[in-house]
Amino acid sequence: MQHWIMAVRHGLPFLGKLATIRHRACYALGARIKNNTAKHGTAVTNPAKSLFISVLTFLVLFPAAVLAQTSHWVQLEAHATLRTAEDFARRYEADIGGISGFRLSGGWYALAVGPYDTPDEAESVRDQLLARRVIRSDAYVTDDSIYGQQFWPAASERTLTPPVTPDEDTASSDDEGAQPATSSDDNGRNTAEATEPTVEPAPEETLAEARANERNLTRDERAEIQMALQWFGFYTQAIDAAFGPGTRNAIAEWQASQGLDGTGYLTTRQRNTLLDGYSDALARFGFASRSDERAGIEATLPMGLIRFDRYESPFAQFEEADDSGMRLLLISQEGTQATMFGLYEIMQTLEVIPLDGERERNSSGFVITGRSDDARAHVEARFQGGMIKGYALLWEPRADDDAERVLDTLDASFRPIEGVLASDAGASASTVARRDLLAGLEVRRPERSRSGFFVDTVGTVVTTAEAVDGCERVTIDEAYTADVRLLDQDTGIAILEPRDALVPLAFAQFAEASPRLDSDVRVSGFSYQDTLVRPILTFGRLSDMQGLNGEDALRRLSIEVQPGDAGGPVFDGNGAVLGMLLPRVEQEDRILPEDVNFAVSSDAIVAALDEAGLRGSMSRENGSMPAEILTRVSADLTVLVSCWN
Repeated sequence: MQHWIMAVRHGLPFLGKLATIRHRACYALGARIKNNTAKHGTAVTNPAKSLFISVLTFLVLFPAAVLAQTSHWVQLEAHATLRTAEDFARRYEADIGGISGFRLSGGWYALAVGPYDTPDEAESVRDQLLARRVIRSDAYVTDDSIYGQQFWPAASERTLTPPVTPDEDTASSDDEGAQPATSSDDNGRNTAEATEPTVEPAPEETLAEARANERNLTRDERAEIQMALQWFGFYTQAIDAAFGPGTRNAIAEWQASQGLDGTGYLTTRQRNTLLDGYSDALARFGFASRSDERAGIEATLPMGLIRFDRYESPFAQFEEADDSGMRLLLISQEGTQATMFGLYEIMQTLEVIPLDGERERNSSGFVITGRSDDARAHVEARFQGGMIKGYALLWEPRADDDAERVLDTLDASFRPIEGVLASDAGASASTVARRDLLAGLEVRRPERSRSGFFVDTVGTVVTTAEAVDGCERVTIDEAYTADVRLLDQDTGIAILEPRDALVPLAFAQFAEASPRLDSDVRVSGFSYQDTLVRPILTFGRLSDMQGLNGEDALRRLSIEVQPGDAGGPVFDGNGAVLGMLLPRVEQEDRILPEDVNFAVSSDAIVAALDEAGLRGSMSRENGSMPAEILTRVSADLTVLVSCWN
């Protein structure tokens, strides 16, 4: 019945009419049965009784069926405490009317306008209220599935104004320069009517009175006192609404900080002072429950400190508001566990993540913290059900205290929901980093980047020794950390082993037969290092089967290449790898033509793999490989190798 009354109060004319029809129908049926009984002097006949019961059942149950349908609301904001939520509910009620309040999961209290039959109606109301500038810009439309028990309107607040309806005329609300209502005094001067009444402070109580009044507090009110004490750093235990020694000591410490006697019991005036200060602090943060269906994330965000800026996969980016010194990135990306591992690595290349700090990663998620003299960062992400969801809070040192409170709230309220930011599926390792993670953020650059290529099914990479010599950290595609398994300065070959096994789309097939002199060759490499996300094919010819000084392990090529191409595979016409491009070695007394370059032979590479306890795969292709297939295969097996110091 309470829901029925609410529905009528909230302006559902159809249901109101239905109630009238139900009343009239029951009255008419009752009168007819009474007349029949009086006229015939007998009890009601079975057909009449059946008709009465059937109609009455329909009229009683049909409204309940209507009300059971999903309703839609404009959620305005959410608050951490019941007291604050009720305070804001009264303000909104005075401004726009039709406010309802519901408990949310996690102990928060949501304020909403509604209900409405369709999302479109709710969106229309939201647009009207935004035009009137009476609600926050981040208010959003939701259904009733997220709402729990209703706390507003309270029993003492039942006589309230109805909610805004979609067809309400709001033109006058858009007029600029609207003036408050005024009246004239005895001298004809205008005076404002809306004058706040003066509230006398509550008289101070004795200790006995404070104890007695405390016993009348509800559980929610006791829990709110604990939350306020916790907010100000006096209470560190669980919020359980039980006032034990921990709560008593916290109250006494707070009283002492205010220059009061530390009795451990709050008077009404002290309780109001504590909770008013807590409400003011929460208002500055502007915590609001946000359900982002596009990113698939629900969390309570400090909308007083940040503002939504844009979506740029894999982030929903929030910039600082009111010089708060704080930014937020919501992380939303589809992929595999390997994608999550790559995200962990490349997040550390972002300039906004300081290098110093703890790093932790396991099979289902990671945590990154960063601290420097001018920046702080905390990143958390988890992998579940083919999606990676998380957040990165970034702040300046002056916002350390605020960040601690925001992180506690994020940790308690963060919840993945259905949805993920769109991104291209099936990306290879060589495209995931820069395509998805530059996202308008400055990226820390490696000392140098060269090319390499996969040589087996678990992601082992062959590259040039020059690429990894003297590096503190080596990455594959800037996303996967690798260890140097073999480094041979004589041949110029290095073999890298990723710390987490990868699943490459293709790996090298080495040529068994000697290629023909003057045959076409192609080099696949990241010519411009980490600037492009895909390797480039460069065409040339095989000029000689040895080096200028007769080195059997070298192949001389007639081809013009870039420094980033070094370490890339050299393909013959059949798509087999006949060698690896070596970096150019400039000598003071000799400068070779730009198109004279060298590759270490496939035989030398296979021998190096054998030395490292690995095995190269030999090609069995005899026919020429079409250019379009070679382009795809070379892109799948060529990787970017980066050196970090």
